[in-house]
Amino acid sequence: MPRTLFDLAAKRSRQAELSVVTHAPDFWKDPLRASKTQKELADCTEELTFWERITSEATSLLGVAEEIAKQPELAAEVERDLKRLEAAFKAREKLLLFRGPYDPRDAILSLHAGAGGTEAMDWAEMLLRMYLRYAEMKGWRMKLLDESRGEEAGIKSATVEILGSFAYGNLKTEAGVHRLVRLSPFNADHLRQTSFAVVEVLPLTKESAEVAVRDEDLRIDVFRAGGHGGQGVNTADSAVRVTHLPTGIVVSIQNERSQLQNKLTALAIVRAKLLQLQLEEQRKKEAALKTGAKISFGHQIRSYVLHPYKQVKDHRTEVVSGSPEEVLDGNIDSFIEAFLRVSVSSDTRRTITQDGSMSNN
Repeated sequence: MPRTLFDLAAKRSRQAELSVVTHAPDFWKDPLRASKTQKELADCTEELTFWERITSEATSLLGVAEEIAKQPELAAEVERDLKRLEAAFKAREKLLLFRGPYDPRDAILSLHAGAGGTEAMDWAEMLLRMYLRYAEMKGWRMKLLDESRGEEAGIKSATVEILGSFAYGNLKTEAGVHRLVRLSPFNADHLRQTSFAVVEVLPLTKESAEVAVRDEDLRIDVFRAGGHGGQGVNTADSAVRVTHLPTGIVVSIQNERSQLQNKLTALAIVRAKLLQLQLEEQRKKEAALKTGAKISFGHQIRSYVLHPYKQVKDHRTEVVSGSPEEVLDGNIDSFIEAFLRVSVSSDTRRTITQDGSMSNN
């Protein structure tokens, strides 16, 4: 594990620095900055307390372990305490992988069917179910914001709000093109078919002040909402389409019966998309992270093969599962954690290279 993740000396130094800042006479002159400083101090203190407790308990456990030869009855107790410490360590270790400023937030997840017609629409719906199952396992709350059904099966697109601790930090690793290979259930010959769908993940903005959106930059259109198969579900123009003119971002919401609620939801997603654009610009990866990335073979982040063999492979981390059914049922933590680790390792190498503190290997 990179040294920077567990640099407790630096944490203690930062804790002392923040403590001095909070006692300054003019600390509350800027309430927003003061609030952020207090939160950082609380987080820093909590992390130091955790590691100091773990270190103390591990030291005590080592002392008890040395007595096992003399008192064999202690073995079961030591094993139980060791498993407890290991579980606490692993849970904290994963938290350290979330290094982005918006990782703790709720998320907006969107899926779009790509090349493949009805097959792709069915595949997009399979992915939607996978993420809903994953969110359910995490105990997160979900709300379908918008959905466009396919004419024959599946979905053309869907947008879901997912509320839960580190929802964005986890799900951001899923952004990109997902490829499915299977025997087609939609033709009589059951030929092998390749389909694509794209996943977009945005951090939910907490307040409108976070991303400035001028009224003159927006065009708001209202229209009649439609249901499954194009049937009308409303007799009033309650659906809302918001276009952010400078960027060309377009968001349509129709799932709420209230036009006002649809408008507020659409505006929230527009702000989230603008925030994501800012993040992309900062990382200089705008082209790779845009939803408009090419949805076709050669650009996928993960392949799900159901025929002629069964395998799910993440092309970024080389993590492989031989049980696609389990993966499609929401068991995707191994893929998410692997990508988080790769990202942290890359960030650490980049930091080392930039500050010149260590030579390249």
